[in-house]
Parts: sequence; structure tokens; C-alpha cells
Amino acid sequence: MTRPAVVLFSGGLDSSTCLAIAREEGFAPHALAVRYGQRHAHELRAAERVAAAAGVPLKVVELDLRAIGGSALTGELPVPKDAPPGQGIPVTYVPARNTVLLALALGHAEVLGAQDLYIGVNAIDYSGYPDCRPEFVRAFESLATLATRAGIEGVRYTVHTPLMSLDKAGIIRLGRSLGVDYSITHSCYDPSPDGAACGRCDACQLRARGFREAGVPDPTRYAPGGMPVR
Repeated sequence: MTRPAVVLFSGGLDSSTCLAIAREEGFAPHALAVRYGQRHAHELRAAERVAAAAGVPLKVVELDLRAIGGSALTGELPVPKDAPPGQGIPVTYVPARNTVLLALALGHAEVLGAQDLYIGVNAIDYSGYPDCRPEFVRAFESLATLATRAGIEGVRYTVHTPLMSLDKAGIIRLGRSLGVDYSITHSCYDPSPDGAACGRCDACQLRARGFREAGVPDPTRYAPGGMPVR
């Protein structure tokens, strides 16, 4: 019987690639998406599209992090546009998001009897978020063993981060080799009402640069005047 794995899933470029990797590595993936009050909730529609195309089950959990705030993705702060990279932790950082989301994935895994979790964090082409670093992932693995009944009973959880050392171009090349259709994914932090990408936020810039450097046509649907500038 194929072992289950929980893939923390947003319908974006990285998590869609993770979903394909989990399957390629012999797991039966279970996608977990979270509606946490993000202004870019169009990603959840992308999550439905990608999961359906991949033929994997998708669970969507409701959790409103707007009650905490502190981020341009969950509050009234504007999403920075055309910002230069490497200027510290940006206002699109959502306090404790990956800790909370991985905790939900861990609970789902314990119910499913899964010992493996996948998350598409990356320490090369990313926005400087502290909860995307290898140190955080290893610490969460230790927490998972201490915080669960399964862990106390001897289960060892593994948090897989197959994209950690890849740049966006490498991720795109790998995903294409696994059949990922990036035209149905969504990455933009500040999309138009119809879901078109702004082309100017950090997520759009990183995504567009990845396609350019991979030598792959960018299938993203941009809003008028929204083509990335770098």
C-alpha cells in the first residue's frame, strides 16, 4: 500500500512542484490548503485546479489570521511593488504563518497515519521569511515528535523540503520534467479581482525571473500593464 504524505498546498508554483515530487518519490499525496484571510485568496482556486488535475485529495482548512494582522497579506498595509530584493524581512511576512500551517498539516498527517509532510520552502529565491529556513524546518520536526500522540508512540515525522536549495529556475525545470502545468498555478500577492497577476509584487517578480532564467515561456496571466519589470 502506498504511504500517504501531507503536502502543504497553496496552488502556487512551489507547492505544486512539491505535490508532483511527493508523488514521484512514491507517496500518495494529500494536499492541505488553508484559507487564512489572505488577500490573495485566488490561490485557493488555483489549489483546487491543480489538485483536480493531479487527481489528489484536497482539504481546505479555515483559519483567519487577520485577527492577528501584522502583514500586508492579512491586513490593510499595501503590498510593496517593484521593491528591490534583499531589503530585510518584507511586510508580506505573515507572523508565525508556516508554524501554524505546518501544525495543521501535522494534525492532518496524524489523523491519516502519515509520517511525511512536504512544504515548498526555499532558502535561495525567496523573500527573506524566517520560517523558510532549514533551521526552522528541523526544529519543527523535533516539535512534531514531542507534540503528538503518534510521536510519543514512536512515530518519527519527516518534513520534506525538496526545493530548499533550488532557485526558481531550477524549480520550474524540475516541475516541468514532472508534468506540472504552471499555467493553472497562482503566485501573485495582490491579484486583480479576476485573479490576474499584478506582475510587480515580490512573488510575481521572483516567479517571472524564474521562467526567464529557465528559458521557459511564462504562462502567467497578468493584469493590463502588469508585466514584471526585472
